[in-house]
Parts: sequence; structure tokens; C-alpha cells
Amino acid sequence: MVRVRFLPALTAGRRRLYSNRPHGQPVFAASFIRKREIILDRELERQPRELARILVHELFHFAWVRLGNPARRSYELIVRREWKQRARGELGWSAELRKNALSRSSRPHNPLWRDYLCESFCDTAAWLYSGVRRHPEYTLAARHRDRRAEWFRAAFPGRAIPI
Repeated sequence: MVRVRFLPALTAGRRRLYSNRPHGQPVFAASFIRKREIILDRELERQPRELARILVHELFHFAWVRLGNPARRSYELIVRREWKQRARGELGWSAELRKNALSRSSRPHNPLWRDYLCESFCDTAAWLYSGVRRHPEYTLAARHRDRRAEWFRAAFPGRAIPI
């Protein structure tokens, strides 16, 4: 079970989450894998489409850690192919932000690369499963989106997704 809570005015900084505090940068959500908890900004209660998109993204952080190395490497192959083709855009700001922070020489064991892979996975899942078909943050070309969607369908063929 994953516990979900809403708190007002979320910000994050120095690997900490704050509510109603003048610290850090504004965020909509945070996941705490070991605690099995997701905290969402209360503002999302009034934005059902954003709530769906962000909640699916956060839930897939739990799926990522249970995915296993072979499946993560398989997903990485898809993203590496995009990287080599210099694909622009992403399926959410969290992946886009991390992608833009990478240099072209980033290696697989680079923590920034691993963070990008995880956020890319979660943003792709949100695009695919949230029911939100159009969004300004969906900037990845259709051919790359389609390839990712095929990967997800193969990785989770009609079965429950473990979180």
C-alpha cells in the first residue's frame, strides 16, 4: 500500500520537502519510497487533470524500483537510441529538466543519467496511463513516444504493474 497525503504550498530543497515554508523551489509532489508515501500539493485537488498526471508519475517511482535491472536496461536502450538521434523534448518537465542538465558525454553510471532515466520512465508512464492526452509538457516527437509506448506495453502486458 502507498499512502497519499495532501499538504499546502509544497517546496523542496536540499533533499527535503517543506509545506508552507519559505525554503526551496515550489513542487507539486514528492515520493518517499521507503516510507511508501506520496505527498501532493493541495492545489492539485482543484486541478483533476494535473492531479491524475502527477499522481501517476509519482506512483511509477515505486514501479521503477521494483522493475529490476534487466527491464531498466531495456528501457535505457530506448532512451539511449533517442539520445543518439538527438531527440528533443520530453513527456514532462521533470525529465526535460534532467535531460537538459546532461552533457552529450554522459555515461550510464553517471547519477545524473540515472535520474534522467527514472524521470523519463515516470513521465512516460504519466503520459500513457493518466488519461491526459494533450499537455504543453508533451514535447517529445511522436515516433519516440510510440517506441516508448510499445516498450511499456511489452513490459506490462495486460497485468498489474507492481508498485
